[in-house]
Amino acid sequence: MEDVKDAADVRMRERNHMKIRKLDSKEHKDTRRLYEEVFPEDSKAFVDYYYAEKTKDNQIYVVEEEGAVQAMLHLNPYTLMVNGEEKDANYIVAVATRKEYRKRGYMAALMKTALRSMYEEGQAFTFLMPAAEEIYLPHDFRTVYRQKQRICRDAESFGGVPAGEEDADELAGTAERFLSQHYQVYVKRTKEYFVRLIKELECDGGRLLLHRQRGEIMDCRLYDAEHGEEQESPSIMARIVDVRRMLMSVRLKTLMAACFTVTDSIIAENNRCLTITGTEFSGVMLMEGKEENSEGTVTIAALSAFLFGAESVEELCDEEGVKLSGRLKAELKKIIPLSKIYLNEVV
Repeated sequence: MEDVKDAADVRMRERNHMKIRKLDSKEHKDTRRLYEEVFPEDSKAFVDYYYAEKTKDNQIYVVEEEGAVQAMLHLNPYTLMVNGEEKDANYIVAVATRKEYRKRGYMAALMKTALRSMYEEGQAFTFLMPAAEEIYLPHDFRTVYRQKQRICRDAESFGGVPAGEEDADELAGTAERFLSQHYQVYVKRTKEYFVRLIKELECDGGRLLLHRQRGEIMDCRLYDAEHGEEQESPSIMARIVDVRRMLMSVRLKTLMAACFTVTDSIIAENNRCLTITGTEFSGVMLMEGKEENSEGTVTIAALSAFLFGAESVEELCDEEGVKLSGRLKAELKKIIPLSKIYLNEVV
């Protein structure tokens, strides 16, 4: 028992002396050594691309010990379309801790710092692709989407030609028209988006193939001759960052009026009682509610799963920390979940 206590004391001292900071952009390259150590499956060409392109405009939070970066978390910025409105959101990637420094609480501390930063920036939610879903459940993330990659496994039968940067503007217009008609949540397609995607694919020998009819783009597919075999579809997990901004992003089926309490163990500002009203025409309207009028309690994790369509109202009730009155259950069913999702980005 004494050994267990000593180990716990060591971990506590390590957490108390932990130094977390956000790197200046010119320091981003200092994380490459850790990236290559923790993610050896990524080719040198891909890592070259990542540090040349993605770290231009991302944020990197690190834990430094003994004069070096021992843990890190990257926030890669995207402009999302959510029910037809532009929303800034960060894709959390490259969450890594050097092997000798694991089990010290570094990842949890980095995640808490990043979530608080995103809240202060006014973001509604964040998302990530987990190496293992159970890692992120304690941080209130929930799986909301399985990626549906449009992969071409036979370039000849597809009849496509490789896209170049000169095609990026046309690709953006075509993709944006299609996605806006079929999805509620997706990354906004721009010329810059496709220029970067083409570079990302080419760094590992892949291509973006275009199929045209009468000169117009009719379809596009990812092609990778080396890694074209069937692979399991990666999952995407999401977490609400600002509950008020998140609720304002959904639409209603009909007249709604409800009052409930939200709990969040990480972002204190989300712990509040809210009154939500509105119609299918007005959209959601929010006011601060009174605790004595609350019809139930919902955790931020459960609400994330529900608002993204991963759980029904009935399934919501099975979540720990959730209690809903019969009337509140009926009212929540009037919310239209953001279930039509297309988030196929890798980094």
